[in-house]
Amino acid sequence: MKVKEKVWTYKDYLELNDNKRYEVINGRLYEMPAPHFEHQVISKYLFLKLNTFVEHKSLGVIIYSPFDVILSEDTVVQPDIVFISKENLRNVKEGRLYGSPDLVVEIVSPTSYYRDRYEKFRIYEEAGIKEYWIVYPGEKAIEVWVLKEGKYELHSIASGKGKVKSEVLKGFEVDVEGIFKENNPK
Repeated sequence: MKVKEKVWTYKDYLELNDNKRYEVINGRLYEMPAPHFEHQVISKYLFLKLNTFVEHKSLGVIIYSPFDVILSEDTVVQPDIVFISKENLRNVKEGRLYGSPDLVVEIVSPTSYYRDRYEKFRIYEEAGIKEYWIVYPGEKAIEVWVLKEGKYELHSIASGKGKVKSEVLKGFEVDVEGIFKENNPK
């Protein structure tokens, strides 16, 4: 949902004082509604698996939303999950990341599909984010896109069954069936 028709900057974003969550994408301000239950459970399981792997290997830090990633003066995003390598931790200032993380995860909802699949895909690609995971709860699918020569290439995909693998986090893989089975506590 577009909030206002003006070019928003990171400075404008910081001046918002209404306790709502927003992203600024190419100068447009988007209000982000609270995620639903299924989204949060999927996010929790992916975060736990990623965090365990990253901590065990001392590779950097895994952060979950809300966390500001400032890609430019007019683009501030809050990916669902962010991996920042040890080398890039120097770009965390004042509790925010200035620049590109190494890996981001977006869990698609009906209201965020276009923005996550197309707008953020292009933004993350242009920002040089090495790996982009797109999670589709409705399809029980995960796509892993890896940056090769400045363009994303599909690296790994699974729907319903199978595993997806990371390129950035060598040796990390996720059983898709387990992620989506686990999110249904009924």
